[in-house]
Amino acid sequence: MNKTYCPSLTEYKRRLSREVKIGDLPMGGLNPIRVQSMTTVDTMDTLGSVEQTLRMVEAGCEYVRITAPSVKEAQNLLEIKKELRKRGCNVPLIADIHFTPNAAELAARIVEKVRVNPGNYADKKKFDVIDYTDASYAAEVERIRERFRPLVQICKQYGTAMRIGTNHGSLSDRILSRYGDTPLGMVESALEFLRLCEEENYYDVVLSMKASNTQVMVQAYRLLVQKLDEEGLQPYPLHLGVTEAGEAEDGRIKSAVGIGTLLEDGLGDTVRVSLTEAPEAEAPVARALIDRYTNRAAEAKPIRPLGEELVISNEELIMSNDASPDRNSSSLITNYSLPIDPFQYHRRPTREVLNLGGQNVPRVMVDLSALDAVEYADLRAVGHLYSAFLDKFQMNDLGADYVYSGQRPVPFMLPNGLKEVVDYSAWLDAGQRPDHYPVLTHTEYAAPGARHPELNFVFQHLDSLTPTSLTQLRDDATAVIILYTDNAHAMPEIRRAFFELMNHGVTNPVIINRQYPELTPEQTQLYAATDVGGLLLDGLGDGVVLSTELLPARPKQEWLQTLDQLNQLSFGILQAARTRMSKTEYISCPSCGRTLFDLQETTAMIRKRTDHLKGVKIGIMGCIVNGPGEMADADYGYVGVGKGKIALYRGQEVIKKAVPEERAVDELIELMREDGRWIEPVLLEEPVAG
Repeated sequence: MNKTYCPSLTEYKRRLSREVKIGDLPMGGLNPIRVQSMTTVDTMDTLGSVEQTLRMVEAGCEYVRITAPSVKEAQNLLEIKKELRKRGCNVPLIADIHFTPNAAELAARIVEKVRVNPGNYADKKKFDVIDYTDASYAAEVERIRERFRPLVQICKQYGTAMRIGTNHGSLSDRILSRYGDTPLGMVESALEFLRLCEEENYYDVVLSMKASNTQVMVQAYRLLVQKLDEEGLQPYPLHLGVTEAGEAEDGRIKSAVGIGTLLEDGLGDTVRVSLTEAPEAEAPVARALIDRYTNRAAEAKPIRPLGEELVISNEELIMSNDASPDRNSSSLITNYSLPIDPFQYHRRPTREVLNLGGQNVPRVMVDLSALDAVEYADLRAVGHLYSAFLDKFQMNDLGADYVYSGQRPVPFMLPNGLKEVVDYSAWLDAGQRPDHYPVLTHTEYAAPGARHPELNFVFQHLDSLTPTSLTQLRDDATAVIILYTDNAHAMPEIRRAFFELMNHGVTNPVIINRQYPELTPEQTQLYAATDVGGLLLDGLGDGVVLSTELLPARPKQEWLQTLDQLNQLSFGILQAARTRMSKTEYISCPSCGRTLFDLQETTAMIRKRTDHLKGVKIGIMGCIVNGPGEMADADYGYVGVGKGKIALYRGQEVIKKAVPEERAVDELIELMREDGRWIEPVLLEEPVAG
């Protein structure tokens, strides 16, 4: 099937969606991508909600969502709106509805937009597996349609917009029984509601496909756009977000991997970054992601086809001469097929070279070449800690696999598990040492000369992938490609280079190299997570190396701090893309008026006790609405069920129902201990320069 979800592979083209009016601030169409967030104050606290909304607007929020879990909160939205308008704030308000159609129908008469979750709007989730016949399934759909129809009619009458927001973790038992826990199930859950909207000639609809798993989230949004096109439905605007992204660096990286990938595809009309922090902290992150695309078309260099016989599918599609794009064209045809499946994760098949490619996890390389002289203690920045007292190294969970030292090889033996990469000329000058692995420019690689018998790295970019170089790489069992670009439209150009490798049968492992000169650490974090994470989500890439601007005059400690940040960022991106789990993952909701405990404080406390548990996923949810469903991906769950009461989960199964909050973390750890998942934390020796 043709994959038409993405406007263009090679130039930034934003999908043209239908314009939806939300108060006085329309979304979609030719309007800018909008920023929104959600209050965390109890909705019954009118002044608290108003004050927080004003802070959010000041931080850049263009829409503000407020939870309405029952009719009384829905009614109080009127008081909040009156007070905001009295203070001169006309920000459109969105009512967030779960489980309660009556609250939605009331809110739709008050606010500018309502958000409903099709997984629980008219369903009670019991986690039952039911074997539906076609007739019983159709009858259940019709029951839900009749319960939903009044809301559609009210929204149409009052000019109220609606978001149909599917969450991966809260699909109904009926959807799960037929489609499973899949992107297709997420899409079908929304389409059941959307089809009724169109039958009622109601089109002021926004759609979302949120998940805490970035692979599932991206696949679901892409599939949604595809299905809208296939069914002839309107091109509705998209609300982008990763649910329960977490806090601090991890939350930002995870959000950028999911949201940034879709923005690169040209998808998205509004963004909400969900962080376990004050809502005012979310809008600047969303704005930083969006602003990258404001002038993208003007800044990016065209990505040119490589020849008249450019193959863009590994199935049977070869362009004939009259169908080939012009050699000077900056884009491919719109109706294209892909050598990857954008709706399912499949890692690109590669040959194994040493510990790269094949079935190995993606590797992390850190660039040390800016350091004049590397000392023992410096390797702490790449996760390898040296103790002078014990005269040995210890590696933490974020220990890099390779270091690139350029022209100045490290003057001592590296710890076991860490390998060194040097420039080709330095490798030759040092006598072609077997414990050093050379990296060659594509020009050096094209020329005859000495090679390492096991592993040789080769710098390549899209334009250097000629028929001759592709053949040479394909026939070289020792070559690993370091793929780079200086194009502002970086991710699509590197993706385009991957397609060229795949279409020519080149199975060498590929390290993705991105350089970010003149960017702040915050920008580097978001941009790298987008550029590298987007490729990893499509199964592309066997490693990552991130670099920043080379300024040798910088103090060494500043460089080491930067290297530490880049190393942690590399591992964070791999984890967020679900391609290498190297640390504990926290699936924590961003808090709202339903939250039953201090989420930020509790998340920090749980992280402090458990952040050494490599690969364990812990869900931390403020209330039962965001409970077992939203943390569907988690191994363990910590969910508020009442004031001072916590339910503990193993997967989606409740193990303990009403644990006093002061004992809940200890009992969570005891549950892990019973399962054999608990490991006592080990204090690493403090490194000392040697």
